[in-house]
Amino acid sequence: MKKKSIISFAAVALMATSFILSGCGNSKSTADNTSKKEDVTVILDYIANTNHTGMYVALDQGYYEEAGLNVDIVEPTEGATATLIAVGKGDFGISYQEDVTVARTSADPLPIKAIATLIQHNTSGFATYADKNIKSPKDFEGKTYSGWGGPGEEAVLRAVMAQNGANYDNLNVVMSDGSGFEALKDKVDIMWFFEGWDNVKCKMNDFPINYMELRDLDERLDYYTPVIIANDNTLKERPEMTKKFLAATAKGYKYAIENPKESAKILQKYAPDYSIEMLTMSQEYLSKKYMEDTNKWGEMKDRVWDNYTNFMVEYGVIDKAISASECYTNEFLPE
Repeated sequence: MKKKSIISFAAVALMATSFILSGCGNSKSTADNTSKKEDVTVILDYIANTNHTGMYVALDQGYYEEAGLNVDIVEPTEGATATLIAVGKGDFGISYQEDVTVARTSADPLPIKAIATLIQHNTSGFATYADKNIKSPKDFEGKTYSGWGGPGEEAVLRAVMAQNGANYDNLNVVMSDGSGFEALKDKVDIMWFFEGWDNVKCKMNDFPINYMELRDLDERLDYYTPVIIANDNTLKERPEMTKKFLAATAKGYKYAIENPKESAKILQKYAPDYSIEMLTMSQEYLSKKYMEDTNKWGEMKDRVWDNYTNFMVEYGVIDKAISASECYTNEFLPE
């Protein structure tokens, strides 16, 4: 569930031909009748995980096929998904509210828009090894944070530390070397965790952590992550296909909500490197989060977009505010 940063916007056109995608699952519709179905490529944000379960359920159970779609889900091997979708390397992608906002407000805006959220609330936060007694951003001074260099990462750290009487300039920030949670014990002090994935790993390994949920630290940090994005041209030229894709995807997520254990087994077909125990624990957590506080899968609200946009302006992530309607739409979601 690690994030990948957006690459330089000015270089998008020049780099478009260099992106290579690796498949991680093919639809059941790869039979002889695939030529009668509409081809659709979905680019993930990272490797297949429980954020994506609903799509793999839709793939495995034939929901996409029933909708007349031949869906291929792939992992990005170079560059950010937002950029890949912007240059037409895929029809849909998995990204994040912050990346969409940065993309739309850059000097060379990327023509992408969020069309559904996979999870209703931000389920990430900061984690520390319990024995180090780092329980609040107030304790971050003099410590080492390992991150991935996302567009809003420094802003979030600056904000939560300042709000707790600490100075970000006294935090040692290093780029993640891919080490897992055990690095918190002796290599670094703080990491950004995703509760449905990283916290599950810690629990399975009896690794004690202190966990600080972002939305508890600042309500503006309860933004949408991850989201499904599409190119503006796709939405304009293939609206019916978009509606069919989201309807089938919604059906997959609703199945995952009602059947977390069965869904974990389905996901393992496409993510065999993970144990069924871990996937089941993760799925049982996330199945409760997909439609938390809503009766409509995938819907987003202006308030959430505006809150985080204002946060990004305040902390200099973007130069100017942008209306929520320019960043997302609910119009393609099933009723």
